[in-house]
Amino acid sequence: MTLVERSSAARTVKDAEDARDELRAALKGAGVTLPSLALDGVSLVGDFPRPLVDLGRCTPQTARLLAGALRGDVR
Repeated sequence: MTLVERSSAARTVKDAEDARDELRAALKGAGVTLPSLALDGVSLVGDFPRPLVDLGRCTPQTARLLAGALRGDVR
């Protein structure tokens, strides 16, 4: 892998990290915390990563809070 390819791969992962952080902040603003929110480790492997944001698992209460936030319900 060349230096340019490594730099491109690093930017791709950084972009996914930024997207995860934006989602975490938006959810926090809606009163929702997804405790398992992370990048999927398997999708980061290889010379040309294709990162996925893993929303993870949550309690039924958190799922309802998330549904309410998506509907625009008032907290």
